[in-house]
Amino acid sequence: MSFKKAVIAAATAALGMGALVAAPAAQAQEQFVPLLVYRTGQFAPLGIPWGDGKQDYLKLVNAKGGINGVKIAFEECETAYDTAKGVECYERFKTKAGVSSFDTQSTGITFAVSAKAPGDKMPVVTPGYGLSQSADGRAFEWNFPLLGNYWTAADSMIQDILKKEKGNLKGKKIALVYHDSPYGKEPIPLLQKRAAKDGFELMLLPVTAPGVEQKSTWLQIRQNRPDYVLLWSAGVMTPTAVREAQATGYPREKMYAIWWAGSDHDVKDIGAGAKGYNTVTIHNTAERDKVHDEVKAMLYDKNQGTASDAKELGQLAHTRGMMIAMLQVEAIRAAQEKFGKGKVMTSEQVRWGLENLNLTQERLNELGFGKILRPFKTSCENHLGADWSRIAQWDGAKFTAVSDWYQADKSLIDPLVKEYGEKYAKEKNLPIRSCN
Repeated sequence: MSFKKAVIAAATAALGMGALVAAPAAQAQEQFVPLLVYRTGQFAPLGIPWGDGKQDYLKLVNAKGGINGVKIAFEECETAYDTAKGVECYERFKTKAGVSSFDTQSTGITFAVSAKAPGDKMPVVTPGYGLSQSADGRAFEWNFPLLGNYWTAADSMIQDILKKEKGNLKGKKIALVYHDSPYGKEPIPLLQKRAAKDGFELMLLPVTAPGVEQKSTWLQIRQNRPDYVLLWSAGVMTPTAVREAQATGYPREKMYAIWWAGSDHDVKDIGAGAKGYNTVTIHNTAERDKVHDEVKAMLYDKNQGTASDAKELGQLAHTRGMMIAMLQVEAIRAAQEKFGKGKVMTSEQVRWGLENLNLTQERLNELGFGKILRPFKTSCENHLGADWSRIAQWDGAKFTAVSDWYQADKSLIDPLVKEYGEKYAKEKNLPIRSCN
């Protein structure tokens, strides 16, 4: 090869290497939000509107110009609510340029990913699900169970039952019908504490996945006649439970469902047969607000919505999906305020944003969530923010809020969070942070 050809070849190679180096930088002009979903499998009836809501909100943000000009890239990865598949999705997405944080959409996947998050420096955002003890930011630097967890939900249910029973549960029976998985078992420690404090008998009735066979469970309920039934289910297990209650003659108004078992799709086909069925909400997700109108006008009216029908707007599961995406976006925005507006944030910077969220009533109103969420702040110690909730009831056609606002009893929750958080940190050999 002549000297001239060698120089040209070297220059060409250098340009090629330059292109390779430049490619990730070009990709990182967008902030990447991975979307772990389950549009198939036993929980698909919940997962579909949940996934639609997340996409719709991210599309809305992009339609408005992004986050201080930074557009959001997103991609779905189907987990079918299978932990192994969820971990595969996490491993595939965690190295993508501009990755921000993960909403795993599964308690089992959260358990698996939480062990990896500190080493990967990757925030795990689990509003309304995941590990309840991860509210303790000292032990869980990378986990953010924002707005409520399964312990706070169970406590709110008991508070509402106490109100109905005029403050006395002594001698009462309360059954927990739960999906026999890490998800379904989460409320048990809190309910055991509550039973000891309030004097009721707690019946534990596990249901084998996917939950379409519950005859023996409801036979036990018919024989033991608990005063109330708490339902920790999702997907196909939920309407099965409501139909079994109907067949058994168990009053639906005596049933309280966790928020993932309290969406329109769970009971709409049962209609009047589910009338009286209660669910606890994350803050007030049974409400409709300005964000729904914006999504309809900017997406669905232009045939750009994710769901097949705009009628999905306002349904509880879809609203929760939008709410979760909004929290991730606002964490990125908070990080930009500190590290540079109009820039793509690293996952570590987004973690800072999640730990320094301050959503005031004014800001929530601007976002179109002012009726849905109450103001809250996070901190180094507090990765929950605030655990406001209400009870919504199915009237035969729709869910309507029927209770005042509830917050969990901190005298029960805080020691439980501290105990289980420190236990987890010890088992995983994680340091307990000082938040001074």
